[in-house]
Amino acid sequence: MKPYVLSLALGLLVGVIYALFQVRSPAPPVIALVGLLGILLGEQIPPLVKSMIRPDAAATSWLQHQVKPHVFGELPQCTRAAGTVEAAAITERKAS
Repeated sequence: MKPYVLSLALGLLVGVIYALFQVRSPAPPVIALVGLLGILLGEQIPPLVKSMIRPDAAATSWLQHQVKPHVFGELPQCTRAAGTVEAAAITERKAS
């Protein structure tokens, strides 16, 4: 989540700088961004129709495994510090 907040903050900073220099932003208009969202969502329709016509018995959640990774990209994961991993391993050994 931290990279997204940092990206938003830097984008706001650049926007303020553009406004101070009275320069138009080179970013696409909102309507183009909405169109890109439509493209991302539209790409998910054929797999949905295929899964409805011929369901795969071994298939798991279509939304979790097909749509989420493609539309949202790889979301940041929380990582444990090396000391935390070692402490968890020691705790597990004591519990056994």
